[in-house]
Amino acid sequence: MTAPFNFSHGKLPILISIPHAGTALTPDVESALSDAAKPLPDTDWHIPKLYDFVHALGASVIVGNYSRMVIDLNRPADDKPLYTTATTGLYPETLFDGTPVFIPGKEPSPEQRKAALDNIWQPYHQQLQSELERMKAEHGYALLFDAHSIASHIPRLFEGKLPDLNFGTNGGKSCDELIEEHLVACAASQKQFSWVANGRFKGGYITRAYGQPAQGVHAVQLELAQCNYMDEQAPFAWRSDRAEQLQPLLEQLIRSMLSSAQQIA
Repeated sequence: MTAPFNFSHGKLPILISIPHAGTALTPDVESALSDAAKPLPDTDWHIPKLYDFVHALGASVIVGNYSRMVIDLNRPADDKPLYTTATTGLYPETLFDGTPVFIPGKEPSPEQRKAALDNIWQPYHQQLQSELERMKAEHGYALLFDAHSIASHIPRLFEGKLPDLNFGTNGGKSCDELIEEHLVACAASQKQFSWVANGRFKGGYITRAYGQPAQGVHAVQLELAQCNYMDEQAPFAWRSDRAEQLQPLLEQLIRSMLSSAQQIA
């Protein structure tokens, strides 16, 4: 079995979580995917590569290895909906555009899904929680940056074109207000990329569950429009010409989160 995640330990009090870049499939899921789902279109393609610079900065990084078609690491274990609008669950039944994930009648069994929860979801969250606790013990606080991406046009989920950068802090509940202010100021200081805070994406389960600013843990989700670093159509090619323009801003955002947290500590 493929390891549920890859983890690298850093020296700074910040953890970069990348839950949706995985493409590994369990045999039961792989054999049951619909033709539309086989290319894994809802993957956060190339996000580990886009954020590769964080290793040199000294951040810890955790990357999920399994596709969200198997189990979604950014949904609660009880599968309680996070949004009142259209979304997908712990075990996605449809793609973002509403197309079925599985061939009718071949969906994974309850037992197979429980195995995915125990062997993929739980280990990822145990490592995530353990690393945040270690950082807090060592530094007095911990930062969690949950890195995501999505196609810029998905009519079922949102109207029109998605802003380039979509910050989610659960309406200001998942991090200290100074951290959000610094991130917004950093985004507002440039004109190339559009942005919004707590718009369509306010943060998924990871941001909401672990962001506890009163306890010294500050979490932010960043949902990127994929058109800024890749082709949004299969085979979902990496576009270095676009990525190289975006990466300096992403590094500025990470540094801004670190510097603002130091002011709070």
